[in-house]
Amino acid sequence: MSAYGSFPGSRPRRLRTTPAMRRMVAENRLHPSDLILPAFVREGISEPLAISAMPGVVQHTRDTLRKAAVEAARAGVAGIMLFGVPADENKDALGTAGTEPDGILQVAIREVKAEVGDDLVIMSDLCLDEYTDHGHCGVLDEHGRVDNDATLERYAEMAQVQADAGVHVVGPSGMMDGQVGVIRDALDETGHEDVSILAYTAKYSSAFYGPFREAVASSLQGDRKTYQQDPANARESLRELALDLEEGADMVMVKPAGPYLDILYRVAQAVDVPVAAYQISGEFAMIEAAAEKGWIERDRAILETLLGIKRAGADTILTYWATEVAGWLREAR
Repeated sequence: MSAYGSFPGSRPRRLRTTPAMRRMVAENRLHPSDLILPAFVREGISEPLAISAMPGVVQHTRDTLRKAAVEAARAGVAGIMLFGVPADENKDALGTAGTEPDGILQVAIREVKAEVGDDLVIMSDLCLDEYTDHGHCGVLDEHGRVDNDATLERYAEMAQVQADAGVHVVGPSGMMDGQVGVIRDALDETGHEDVSILAYTAKYSSAFYGPFREAVASSLQGDRKTYQQDPANARESLRELALDLEEGADMVMVKPAGPYLDILYRVAQAVDVPVAAYQISGEFAMIEAAAEKGWIERDRAILETLLGIKRAGADTILTYWATEVAGWLREAR
């Protein structure tokens, strides 16, 4: 016996003694239905194209995208977020390929919907950056700056054509002031009251987007610091949150996830709507690169980062590992 009697009287380690004990007292758990798979579909290709900075992720053909959607649904993944990648010759200053009924994203929405129906929540990126020849998320004015209100008009058109194609959820990601309200009005006025809006509420101007720009074949010159949030600011995200909710957001998102867990926690504590977080391309790439070097254990690192995002308050997580991780979770049951 210790000279201090029964010291220590409280022994938290008792609840860590076995895997079964740890499972029983776990405060947070991942489930396949927590996960959303982001996926890229490229116009005019016959074979999927590997994305060099994102091992295992590809620009899909229309056929392979349908297969990926089926695999995700079978694994129990909640949803799929679709990004269209038009041919370079179809890009222009207004991003018109993004609002054409037969544009690549609208075609992909229809085909995925025909393949999986309502077994998977079909989401679409609602932004112009993939479709503009300048790579910005909106229409430029005569001075080369993004014109907020002219861009909103284009977003309203995008919302309508995506909803006409059968999408369940639109994800406006451009960080234009007033975008949620304009999109909600456009959806309601065209008979799409049931289409939900996942607002990119706190989307920061981040260095971690680099691989994504390869994934969507971005034409961007310069940066997006005049409309995406400043990484130095936290209170600003709560202002954006209040505006999005007032304008009719059904769900809200923090992006990126890992470097902004404090923001995710603040948002989750402040709302009574579902909260999403996007584990972005740079977060994915760092883990894959370190694991390829043998510096970390890949699978454990993936699960740990996802659990950290869940613990910080995310109800759903967009991650490029969604289908793979869902498979692990189902096997572990």
